[in-house]
Amino acid sequence: MDINDLRSLVTVLGLACFVAICIWAYSRSARAGFEEAARLPFTDDDAPALSGGRHSKEG
Repeated sequence: MDINDLRSLVTVLGLACFVAICIWAYSRSARAGFEEAARLPFTDDDAPALSGGRHSKEG
């Protein structure tokens, strides 16, 4: 096996992994998880805001 054969094999395997990740990312089964992750910034925090913390304007 020549070094160029190894390079070609690595390139083909890298392309196959890329295509597999693209197919997985756009599949319907992964959509629910991505939509839940997209809504995370908009969820309310259960912990109350701390008063007198380091972001206080009284200091």
